[in-house]
Amino acid sequence: MNGRVKIRIVEGSSLPPEVLNRRWPRIGGLDEELAKRVEKIIHEVKLRGDPALIELEEKFDGAKLSPDKLRVNREDIEKAYEKTSSRLISAIEYSKSRIEEFQKEILNHLRFTYKKEGLQICSCISPIRRVGCYIPGGAAPYPSTLVMTTTPAKVAGVKEIAIASPPRCKGEINHSILVAADICGVDEIYRIGGVQAIAALAYGTQSIRPVEKIVGPGNRYVQAAKILISRDRPIDFPAGPSEIFVIADDSADPRLIALDMISQAEHVDASSILVTSSRRLAKTVIDALEKTVESAPNKEIVYENLSRNGLVLICESLEKAVRAANDFAPEHLEIMTENAWEIAEKITSAGLVLVRENTPVAASDYCLGTIHVLPTGGFSHVYSSLSVLDFVKRFCIVEASKDRLMEDWRSVKALAESEDLINHILAVEGRFTDEE
Repeated sequence: MNGRVKIRIVEGSSLPPEVLNRRWPRIGGLDEELAKRVEKIIHEVKLRGDPALIELEEKFDGAKLSPDKLRVNREDIEKAYEKTSSRLISAIEYSKSRIEEFQKEILNHLRFTYKKEGLQICSCISPIRRVGCYIPGGAAPYPSTLVMTTTPAKVAGVKEIAIASPPRCKGEINHSILVAADICGVDEIYRIGGVQAIAALAYGTQSIRPVEKIVGPGNRYVQAAKILISRDRPIDFPAGPSEIFVIADDSADPRLIALDMISQAEHVDASSILVTSSRRLAKTVIDALEKTVESAPNKEIVYENLSRNGLVLICESLEKAVRAANDFAPEHLEIMTENAWEIAEKITSAGLVLVRENTPVAASDYCLGTIHVLPTGGFSHVYSSLSVLDFVKRFCIVEASKDRLMEDWRSVKALAESEDLINHILAVEGRFTDEE
């Protein structure tokens, strides 16, 4: 691991075509071989239920389970508290409270009444009844992901929340995930991971009732499973490997940019990209990367990701940098420039935009009040971050006065005639004539 960081450097007005070709909407469908393998697992779970889950868990996670052990019980949760520090418990509670505050604010803005000249329209919402949240846990536990998927569901008023998370080889889910689930009011916790977990949540088994929607990030197998079951159950969006995209000028601190790029590069298959109009900054960031990576924790995976998925683009202007960001549509976009808010207002596609040096991605992953389950792979062109909006249905209640209906009558009649829907005309006209 000694020597220079092998991060790619490009000069030009846009990102290399091969980078953009790997992203939506340029990418094709699921890899055919991957889809076949995932479909086979889904079919097994649909066909056999619990026995298939037990076999698949032993095969993929090395956990020997029985039907009565698929679901975590209260005793397991109490034991998890004994293994969890008060410091971590407080952090989980704090993160939950920050997310709740912002999600409630979003929810409040969804309810309103519009009134105008004999017309009243109420914008209303109601929660989805039962949702499933997938919580990764194979390589490392992610209690923060549990907080960020279940808290907006709770704020929305979802009555039943079931989570699935892969067990370790002894059949236990990490204690921090169990404690977070309890703090967040999760109703059901299942020791299942991967494709089999998505299939079980979608279609149900002897022990697991199906949910109405599935959310949460995961590896490419989990994402493929979500895409395949979306024919029968709604999902949030594809959420794959993590991404950071930084727009910076000479006012930025190269050391902080390097730290942020490294922080994301410790995720599996993550991408770290810097776009700047300054050659000087580009050089100093690369120097900072070389200096910092050598002593960084997890440096093996950091080196690998910076070499494979790292990029520094030197472009002519910040306007070109904005264009590159909107084309790439990153999961996380950091803006470290003099006029950072002016740049931020020109962004049209990003999962999350973080402004200036004291708003690092790493903080947003935990405690800023935003949610870190975000569209990746260019999908922020068409998807938003996970929020309370994913757990509610919106509908309207409307009432019109007779005067309002009469005023709208000419337009209703013209449109209905153009579509040859004559009974529509009669249904409205009948309000203005007496019954014979």
